[in-house]
Amino acid sequence: MKAIIPILVAGATLILLACAKKPEAVEVEPPPPRAVRPPPSEPTTHQEDPLEAERRRLEELMNKIMNDEVYFEFDQATLTSKAKDILTEVGDILKREPRFSILTEGHTDERGTEAYNMGLGMRRADAVVKFLTNYGVRNRMEKVSLGEESPKAGGHSEEAYAQNRRAAFKVKINN
Repeated sequence: MKAIIPILVAGATLILLACAKKPEAVEVEPPPPRAVRPPPSEPTTHQEDPLEAERRRLEELMNKIMNDEVYFEFDQATLTSKAKDILTEVGDILKREPRFSILTEGHTDERGTEAYNMGLGMRRADAVVKFLTNYGVRNRMEKVSLGEESPKAGGHSEEAYAQNRRAAFKVKINN
């Protein structure tokens, strides 16, 4: 009889649980929808700092001038038509940007004596400065001859010599 009591208690508990009133479902209002930002269709653009924009503009102009070089024929300081086209572009930039001054470097290849090459380099720099002066750029140019001392290309071939017979530019910004 003692064994039946736990079984009866367990059965009664199951009957009570089965017959117990189920709680009514309580309806809860869903929370209001959260504002969701749509992904931007275009990258966000911000205004560039005017000083940074001006700095970048000046840097681009300076690089344009310094990347342009004027080349000469062997033992010559006469400007070619291509050299004049390049100098016209340089002159236009210098006219638009009066804060720039330039140093024109006259270069030669290694053939000839040091004294001769220094003179030839100066005649090449003079030709460039004269062209730019006649073009309307004044009082912002200096010149120097480097002769054969700063070759652009090494070697003893006509290709290397041709790259070294040049006038190159350095740009400075004046306040």
